[in-house]
Parts: sequence; structure tokens; C-alpha cells
Amino acid sequence: MNILIKSVTVIDPHSAHNGKKVDLLVEKGIITEIKASIKADKNYKVIESSDLCVSPGWLDMQANFRDPGFEYKEDLQSGAKAAAQGGFTGVCVMPGTNPPLHSKTQIDYVLNKTRNNLVDVYPVGCISDGHEGKELAEMYDMKQSGAIAFSDDKKAVKDAGLLVRALQYSSNINSFIITHCDDKTISHDGKMHEGETSTRIGLKGIPALAEEIMVQRNLAILEYTGGKLHFPTISTKGSVELIKQAKAKGLRVSAGVAAHNLLLEDTSLAEFDTHYKVNPPLRGKEDLEALKRGLSNGTIDVIVSDHSPEDIENKDLEFDFAASGITSLETAYASANTALTKLSRETIVEKLAVQPRKILGIKLPLIKEGQEANLTVFDPSLKWKFENKHIQSKSRNTPFIGSTFTGKAIAVLNNKQVYLSV
Repeated sequence: MNILIKSVTVIDPHSAHNGKKVDLLVEKGIITEIKASIKADKNYKVIESSDLCVSPGWLDMQANFRDPGFEYKEDLQSGAKAAAQGGFTGVCVMPGTNPPLHSKTQIDYVLNKTRNNLVDVYPVGCISDGHEGKELAEMYDMKQSGAIAFSDDKKAVKDAGLLVRALQYSSNINSFIITHCDDKTISHDGKMHEGETSTRIGLKGIPALAEEIMVQRNLAILEYTGGKLHFPTISTKGSVELIKQAKAKGLRVSAGVAAHNLLLEDTSLAEFDTHYKVNPPLRGKEDLEALKRGLSNGTIDVIVSDHSPEDIENKDLEFDFAASGITSLETAYASANTALTKLSRETIVEKLAVQPRKILGIKLPLIKEGQEANLTVFDPSLKWKFENKHIQSKSRNTPFIGSTFTGKAIAVLNNKQVYLSV
């Protein structure tokens, strides 16, 4: 399909067309013309919107596709379709599957099953064998097969010695560690953020300290070992400050924030709706403001979906027993853009497209004639209502049905394929 994108503002810091409003033609997957005006041909599919923008394709660094083992919640193909609907042309998939992605075999499975898709899928291998937090997994073999990094997903690395070895080993094979931060001896059995709302409604709280003490410990280990460490989804004011200090010291540390943790506060749980139960939990207003400042000043590097599909049997339960997570690839950009009213569209694109590739060591696609198109087309001013028809995931555990957002992905182009959002 030949695509003509009309009157589109280019947002690409590495393009000669950055900041300009142009017409952009893609033929057979290649950007063939970028001009002030291109005449529409009957063979072109024309994309237009009132405030249309185009950037290098967005890449999500934190998503669960549940495949292998939990395909009834999500599989690699439905997850990729949800990613395309949300404007992403690349996704890092986490290893918390069954079996977990802890050996060459599982990495090969993911890559073989997603080869030649529109959405590029980058598997993240386990840090520990069996995802059990005891012994290092086969990191070298997984790296050779194509694992982009190593993580134990939502399981924090409790064993400090294991993290020491993981950082040292990953550095030796030119990779890095992604680690969730949650000290279970502090957050044990907590259901939501510890604060005024948790006290008022009688739910056991998860103190900010549970995250921050793990961030502090892991940064101390990083300072000792060297290497490279990424925090996938921080959620507290204290975590932002600790990471800011570590960066000032010159440590190779980066951090992400889930889009819904920028938009929603813990007060959303006042009615015990399990769709708002996430990990890390929704925090208070002061934390949200700190996260937004962290994005603005560069302390937080990336915005992620933290896509966590769950079937109805795991969500339609009493709050204490319901699983955590939101299916959020379709709404990640819209949530972030709606929340970040003081951030420029250029900064948001940096957090969605540029910084993820910089951290992962992936070449940034260029918006330039002759280049293969890896593009996200979006309208940051479009007001729209999120409805069931927009959900491409197998699961529907989202609190956003019926919500009005500002900003929407319109189309993605990658690997000589096109996806037009519903």
C-alpha cells in the first residue's frame, strides 16, 4: 500500500525536516518523497488530521504478551496488534511467561513467532534460572539468540549477591539489567499505595519506602559493580530523587514510568474497582508531580505502557484477590499525553521513540527520503473517547473504557506494512 501523509509536522531531532510541515509519501515501505506539497494520486491511501504529526516509530520498553503459557490472556500476535493500535512499532516483551524466557529455546520461540511482523518484538530474558531468583539464567546463550536485556519482570531481585553477579556478567556480554523495585518484607500483602485513601477505605497500604529502599540498594550495588541498570516503572517522589542523584554521580542508570502512573492517583481506588489495581500502585498527587518533573528534567528517560493483560477470572474478584495490571498498549500514549500538559510533543516523542532505542542500543530510524519507513503518525490535539472497539488485546482489564483522551495514534508504518488505527 502506498501512503501519502498530508500536512504533517515532522518530529525527529535527527531529520533535516524536523519541525517542518510537509507532505510525506511512502511507497512499498520506503520514504520516497518529502515535500511541501505532493499531489494525491488515486493509488495512494491518504492520511489526514487537523494537527497531524509524524515521528520515528515508538518503542515500548515494558510489556507482557503472556506467550508462551498464558495465551488465553494474550499471545504474541494479539499483543503486537494492540501495540500497533497504540502507535508502537517496537515492543520489549517481559519474561514472566510459562515457561519463563530463561533459556535460548524460549528466546528463539518468541523471535521465530514474531518474525516479519509489522511490530518488532524484542524479548527480554530472565535474570535468574526458572524466574526463581536463585541462580543466574543462561544469559550468554540468550544474548546470542537475541535477548535484548535481562529482567525478572515484576519479581524484584531479593538476593543482593545475585544482582551483583548479574550486573557484572551482563556488562561482560555488552548487555544490561532491568529490575523492578519492591521490598516484599515491607510491602507484604499490600493492595494499594499507603496513604490517606488506603486508610479511609481500609485497604492495606504499600509504602513508598518498599520501592525506594530497593532503588537505593540497587544503586549502591551498581556503584560497586559498574555495568548498566534500568528501573522499568518507578512511581514515587523518593525514587525520582535517588535516580537523579545517581545520574549526577555518573552511574549508568536509566528509568521508566508507566503512562497510567502519570494520569491516575490512588484516589481512583475509592470504589474498589480492580481495574485500577496495578504494580507499582497508583500513588498520590505529590508523587505524580515528581514523576512529571522527572520526565521534564531528564531524570526519567522513557514512558512505557506496562501492558499487563489479565482475563476476567483474575480481575473480577474481591479486591484483595484480584491480579494487578492494566491492558494499556492501546492507551499508553493517550494517557501520557493527556497527563503531561506541560511537556512539549517533542519531549514526549523523545521518551517514546528516541530514549528507548538509545538505552537498548538500537539504531533510530530516520525520517529521510530513501529510508525504510518506521513511523508513527499521530494527532496530539485530537480529543476522542476510548471504546471497546479500540481494544485489540485479548484481555479487557482496563479502567479507561468511556474515558476521553487528548492525543491519538493514527497509523504506524514498519517492515513495509501499514496499520491504521480504529
